[in-house]
Amino acid sequence: MSRAPLDSDAALPPRALEVLHSLVHIYIETGEPVPSRAIARRRKDGLSAATIRNIMAELADHGYLDQPHTSAGRVPTAKAFREFARPYLASRILAAELARLRQELSNKGSLDARAEHASHLLTELTRNIGISAAIPGQAQVLDQIEFVLLPPSRVLMVVVTRDRMVRSQVAQLNEPATQDELASIRNYMNRNFSGWTLGGIRRELERLLHLESSAYDALLRRLTVLYDQGLLDIGFGPLVYMEGASNLVALDLHLTKEHLRDLMRALEEKKRLIALLDQFLEGSGEIQVQIGLADVHPAMQDLSLVGLCVAMPGGLDAKLAVLGPMRMDYARVMSAVLHVGQALRSLPQ
Repeated sequence: MSRAPLDSDAALPPRALEVLHSLVHIYIETGEPVPSRAIARRRKDGLSAATIRNIMAELADHGYLDQPHTSAGRVPTAKAFREFARPYLASRILAAELARLRQELSNKGSLDARAEHASHLLTELTRNIGISAAIPGQAQVLDQIEFVLLPPSRVLMVVVTRDRMVRSQVAQLNEPATQDELASIRNYMNRNFSGWTLGGIRRELERLLHLESSAYDALLRRLTVLYDQGLLDIGFGPLVYMEGASNLVALDLHLTKEHLRDLMRALEEKKRLIALLDQFLEGSGEIQVQIGLADVHPAMQDLSLVGLCVAMPGGLDAKLAVLGPMRMDYARVMSAVLHVGQALRSLPQ
């Protein structure tokens, strides 16, 4: 029986798309190659197993299906999972679930604490790996600065932003100072710059500290030392949280113990997680799906990432993602990411 060719650049015909979706559904449930008769049994239109085999053969010719070894069944490729996930990109937000998540997140005192809890929620809702990153930006707004004198000739610099993030760092003074002198610098900074963005403060301080007159101003001279040692830069790098890595052990990823160990090590590296989020999640605010992550790490070739960028109050951005097997429940995972993202976005500062 001849087969009508599929156009690899066009949308799949309705019947081929139905067969593909049925096959992926079954594969997600079983993790085993799917034979044509398994699809035929689930259909109510009487489509024969022979016709389904022909459709599956066309799908395989165009990169949607693969046939492992001599098995009679087929397995979906990354291309098939991308096609399967497409309809779920427009998942609806459920008001009751959104209200529950918003209440739970609002109980966390700071935005970075909320971002941390978001990874827990994603893991709880999907039983995969929940990842969240709080990414400070130049738009963060200063609330106040505090200095504490430490012996010998050291200063604890504490910076608090309007989103209630608190960061501290110890600076070494090149000459002794008193707590009163530090209080004068604190008052100067809080009086003149509270409510400014960190980027704006940096630009203004760069201008002030390079004025010739500042060399004769004791307060600005002290401030120059503190600024050069990282004031306003202290610890405001991305904060990355991950939960649920142990869930990988329960998944049938066909990994050897060595590859599973390599994968777990890769997930422990903060820089790799940040690179993963930066590479696949753009700041569009739309949910995004990446099938197959071999470019990040060879052991991640059978994993997928579903994620979202969220603009939060106070200049803090968040990236939310679920990392799991290709045969994850995409409807459930996308719904979880959308709900947690919307709950974070809607919370007051």
